[in-house]
Amino acid sequence: MDADLDHRQRDTIEKIFSHSSSANIEWRQVESLLEALGATRRERNGRLEVTLGGETEILDPPHGKDVDEQMLVDLRRMLANAGLAPQA
Repeated sequence: MDADLDHRQRDTIEKIFSHSSSANIEWRQVESLLEALGATRRERNGRLEVTLGGETEILDPPHGKDVDEQMLVDLRRMLANAGLAPQA
């Protein structure tokens, strides 16, 4: 895991990989994590195109504060492919 992440960002990665649902993972936490990881973001028609390493995902920002189940799946895939999955 990247040493430049603060404890909140590391906690967000842990939550993304450990929760079976998106409860208690807030969009603002995900945005902070993606920014700290150096992900590039581009808005397209209300959706976000996020690139991290060689992986690009199209994310729909939530209407509420918490991310939904599909975003959680997409984030797991993107982070794992970027080598950021927590060690078991």
